[in-house]
Amino acid sequence: MTQRVNYFQQSPELSKKLMELSALFQKTTIEAHIRELVELRTSQLNGCAFCVDMHVKMAKIHGERELRLHHVAIWRESTLFSPRERAALAWTEVLTNIPAQGVSDDIYDSVRTLFSETELSDLTFLVGAINSWNRLNVAFRMVPGSSDKAFGLDKANLE
Repeated sequence: MTQRVNYFQQSPELSKKLMELSALFQKTTIEAHIRELVELRTSQLNGCAFCVDMHVKMAKIHGERELRLHHVAIWRESTLFSPRERAALAWTEVLTNIPAQGVSDDIYDSVRTLFSETELSDLTFLVGAINSWNRLNVAFRMVPGSSDKAFGLDKANLE
């Protein structure tokens, strides 16, 4: 397998800015458990093994139930998610896989009924940021679990 670029080393300023953006989400209007669900679902859709691994561990550290983590991939059929969580996951999917016709008014209106304007804006930035991380980590084949100690993910006690 071809050795890939370490984007943190090659683009340190850009990497730092994306890390700073990610840190800002802790201060937004979006609840931590919804942020984790959104980041996990986006990473699943993009096939980002590094980020799926990371966000499962982060969610466990923050107290997310294991069954809900398994159900993120089947959230439409699952009864484990609240209407607000479902709206966030629907918004995540449509923004990650933008349809040729764009985001429909129906989807927008259904999400808008459960999120304020600021919350919807914050949620949209979150989806954009995790999509950026996914693209970097997929392009450069970051190894799942390789940064656990640096990010404190070893506390999840998952192996």
